[in-house]
Amino acid sequence: MNIVCLDMEGVITPEIWIAFADSAGIPELRRTTRDEPDYDRLMHYRMDILREHGLGLADIQHVIAGIDPLPGAADFLDSLREITQFVILSDTFEEFARPLLAKLGYPTIFCNNLVTDGAGMITGYRMRTIPSKLNTVRALQTVGFTPICCGDSYNDLDMILAGKAGFLFRTTPQIRAAHPGVPAFDDYDELLEAIKAAL
Repeated sequence: MNIVCLDMEGVITPEIWIAFADSAGIPELRRTTRDEPDYDRLMHYRMDILREHGLGLADIQHVIAGIDPLPGAADFLDSLREITQFVILSDTFEEFARPLLAKLGYPTIFCNNLVTDGAGMITGYRMRTIPSKLNTVRALQTVGFTPICCGDSYNDLDMILAGKAGFLFRTTPQIRAAHPGVPAFDDYDELLEAIKAAL
């Protein structure tokens, strides 16, 4: 049984940290998994900057409330629902994702959780499993699913390569060049046709 596994940020929603960086005027926070392959290093870098500026979870959630899915993303997911099952596999956090999921018809998402202190400052994070996306794809395979995977960043590559088929979507030139054997698309219609062909 086929199932499509989609990354969230950069594929169906904007990058949350980039939106927050721009809103807060902290360009250092624009660094994402497209730039840094080591997720733990990236998160500690982010938490250090937040602490330095006295910014907490509520500040980020305030910005997220004003973010909409990428243009065409909701229609893409509706079209995908008509032909197969899908799940969003993301290294984002439940505390970030909820408002965006409401704008996408509440798709299923497997993601992580933040740890905060009494003042609402982000002090850590809990990964659902490590590596979260690859382990989830492998688990789906053990219960009879055949994953078709799509993402845009370094932390998506393992699941993309482990699936029945895998695609890059709106990725960076560097990632595209480093993985020439992985089909790469920039348009939802093209991605949908590629998924249909892989089913």
